[in-house]
Amino acid sequence: MRTVLMVAEKPSLAQSIAKILSRGNMSSRKGLNGACSVHEYTGSFIGQSAHFKMTSVCGHVMTLDFIGKYNSWDKVDPAELFSKAPTEKKEANPKLTMVKFLQVEGRGCDCIVLWLDCDKEGENICFEVLDAVLPVMNKPRGTERTIYRAKFSSITDTDICNAMNHLGEPNRNEALSVDARQELDLRIGCAFTRFQTKYFQGKYGNLDSSLISFGPCQTPTLGFCVERHDKIQSFKPETYWVLQAKVNPEKESSLTLDWDRVRVFDREVAQMFLNITKMAKEAKVESVSKKEKVKQRPLALNTVEMLRVASAALGMGPQHAMQIAERLYTQGYISYPRTETTHYPENFDLKGCLRQQANNPYWAETVKALLSEGINRPRKGHDAGDHPPITPMRAATEAELGGDGWRLYEYITRHFIATVSADCKYLQTTISFSIGPERFTCVGKVVTSPGFTEIMPWHSIPLEESLPHCEKGDLFPVGEIKLLEKQTSPPDYLTEAELITLMEKHGIGTDASIPVHINNICQRNYVTVESGRRLKPTNLGIVLVHGYYKIDAELVLPTIRSAVEKQLNLIALGKANYHQVLEHTLDIFKRKFHYFVDSIAGMDELMEVSFSPLAATGKPLSRCGKCHRFMKYIQAKPSRLHCSHCDDTYSLPQNGTIKLYKELRCPLDDFELVLWSSGSRGKSYPLCPYCYNHPPFRDMKKGMGCNECTHPTCQHSLSMLGIGQCVECENGVLVLDSTSGPKWKMACNKCNVIVHFFENAHKVRVSPETCDLCEAALVDVDFNKAKSPLPGDETQHSGCVFCDPVFQDLVELKHAAMRHPMHRGGQGKRQGRGRGKGRRPGGRLNPKKPKDKMAALAAYFV
Repeated sequence: MRTVLMVAEKPSLAQSIAKILSRGNMSSRKGLNGACSVHEYTGSFIGQSAHFKMTSVCGHVMTLDFIGKYNSWDKVDPAELFSKAPTEKKEANPKLTMVKFLQVEGRGCDCIVLWLDCDKEGENICFEVLDAVLPVMNKPRGTERTIYRAKFSSITDTDICNAMNHLGEPNRNEALSVDARQELDLRIGCAFTRFQTKYFQGKYGNLDSSLISFGPCQTPTLGFCVERHDKIQSFKPETYWVLQAKVNPEKESSLTLDWDRVRVFDREVAQMFLNITKMAKEAKVESVSKKEKVKQRPLALNTVEMLRVASAALGMGPQHAMQIAERLYTQGYISYPRTETTHYPENFDLKGCLRQQANNPYWAETVKALLSEGINRPRKGHDAGDHPPITPMRAATEAELGGDGWRLYEYITRHFIATVSADCKYLQTTISFSIGPERFTCVGKVVTSPGFTEIMPWHSIPLEESLPHCEKGDLFPVGEIKLLEKQTSPPDYLTEAELITLMEKHGIGTDASIPVHINNICQRNYVTVESGRRLKPTNLGIVLVHGYYKIDAELVLPTIRSAVEKQLNLIALGKANYHQVLEHTLDIFKRKFHYFVDSIAGMDELMEVSFSPLAATGKPLSRCGKCHRFMKYIQAKPSRLHCSHCDDTYSLPQNGTIKLYKELRCPLDDFELVLWSSGSRGKSYPLCPYCYNHPPFRDMKKGMGCNECTHPTCQHSLSMLGIGQCVECENGVLVLDSTSGPKWKMACNKCNVIVHFFENAHKVRVSPETCDLCEAALVDVDFNKAKSPLPGDETQHSGCVFCDPVFQDLVELKHAAMRHPMHRGGQGKRQGRGRGKGRRPGGRLNPKKPKDKMAALAAYFV
């Protein structure tokens, strides 16, 4: 019996596909990485009996990055990133150990079927999976085929079974086009971003952005927003005049007419027309025309249109909308949500999709009427050759999907029903009048067949005042003629929907990456999202774009990126050489980078107008260890300390408060220590500004505070204040927070675990002694006599926080309240305590797992 490994893109997708193919007769187990399950069943494969193992990855298995030293901003010239810096594929999420997991499941398998998403990114992941699995699979016998690719667009029984019966091969060219895009974006983006960030953050204090990033797609996206801002700023309103006339076809009714000249910009001319028309007492009907008109039903839905509607009508950001659409797809409610196609193939089962919606109370009547009377063939749209348009694949209720999920599903469903509905038909009546020598018109519309507007009422023809029945030559008394003074108005800021349209038109990004680029310019504080989801550029965004225009407009104009996207598409089609496209494009941007660096003074002149130099920003806080003058604390993102005398800048931990730490100094460099805190419910630790930026010991990295410092004798270091291994994460140590009294606590120096203990204690000190059971450091506690929880009249006790029965009731585990989810460290995965047995700094050991007491303590924490 052959063993067939099948791999999908997400765990939920793997489960759904396995359930369909096995007809529910499968067994499931967790994989070794804990994130992906393995579903097993027996069946038939290419005419032979087979044992199937269905599992998944979690998106990309690998990511592209520079090798070791080239990831250091301080040691590498950004110009080297264009060609000299070698790149390597690294695991996208090392914690998932995805490569090892795939190899364990793939070992001994005879064939592999790839169920990755059917787009270019999916093809790229196919080859990432193959690179991991092929070395451990059984070798093929002769010319026997072992690699298969499933092509599908929805998670339905029909589509999945059809894909299994028509297996193809993964597309190497499409995967290479993604590799090319990844390498271009990495090299170009990192080079410009590193240079810009270091240059401007070293000069200005109130940029309010932790990263001055550049991206080949991101920057033109920002350029569109700033271009609209510039049009608004340069707009000069003009006054114009409009002649408005009203006629009275009946005694108590009036009809407002539109002037055929529309408007004039000269006041005297406008007054002349008013005087002429005022002389006439009657309006004469010059012509009456009636024409049946059609408002066409919409084209089938593709990704870009879905994102536009989600932003403009549903108030959802593009990235949020895409996440919801992907969830609806993996749950089987809609077809694949990343597609450029607006044309259904001839064999698409439109009636089958429509029948699924026949019982929904919101549109059941419309659907049943269409099924009985016959559906209309959808309009012929664009066939991009990728996936069918976005279509509802099964019925759902608001209770099932809830909130935004239902709102997006409802729109997709209504849109689909509209595509197979009739066009909206209406009768348009136009009456032309003359009042003196001037011509006026009024238009009326009457719906004769609502068609698709019944299911999409927001597209319905607006109700207008009814027009009188009249014929050519009829006369009506003139009720009122007046001159209206108006002003031209500036355009508004771009909406997300308008920006998506511009990006699509100019070939910036793909249907999948457009939401990411828009999200990036928001996160970088280049634009803010105003009411109506309008994108207003910030000062920083405006200055950057104006600077690019001043130095090299092609860095911000969409032309170059659009040309690159065309080359990438040629790689995908097998019509362009991967290496040649990569080399040519990098050479162009390398030249642009050197010119940009040489001309940076041009952008600097713009920056000087909008931002304050470091020396003039911030408030004096702590003394520099070199010159012993006060350094200024700059709170604006990224917060940092600046010594204007030495002209040195020191980065600090973000998303918290910084204050002076008792005027104590670092024994290594004489810099005054500062205290970082994430708030009263969070964690805090002291740090030396110099050591934080220039690690003093080999086993330390940049960005470590005193709670990770391995100095053997400093009273603030890990060696003196470390107590034991973290109860949750693998590498963290619980360190006494010596500033936390009287509500004492120890906090992990890696994740956000906090252990509260010994409330109201007068003093808590870490002892040089260690616990015999778990080898954690003992603590000496001195309680206030009036509030001592110790038995009898005791006020002092020394023991192990984890094992001492006297201390056990005084210990409580919590998680720090972080001001920002991106805080370094994050929350570790919950694990048993006492895993580490290696020696920790200062000669003490990490706590081992004591047999019964440790289990009891873990249960207590839970």
